Amino acid sequence: MFDPLTSGTILLLVLALLAVVAVAIIAVRIAIKLAIRVGIVAAVVLAALYATGTLGILPI
Repeated sequence: MFDPLTSGTILLLVLALLAVVAVAIIAVRIAIKLAIRVGIVAAVVLAALYATGTLGILPI
C-alpha cells in the first residue's frame, strides 16, 4: 500500500514540487517588497517636483 508513496521517482517529484512552491513564494515576497520601495521613491520624487514647481513642465 505504501510502496508507491515511498518510490524514489514519486518522492523526488513531490520534493521538486515543494521546492518550486517555496521559490515562488519567496519570489512573490521579494517582488512585493521591491514594489513598495519603488512606490515610496516615486512618491518622494513627485513630492519634491511638486514642491519645487517643476511638476508642471513634465510631459504627462
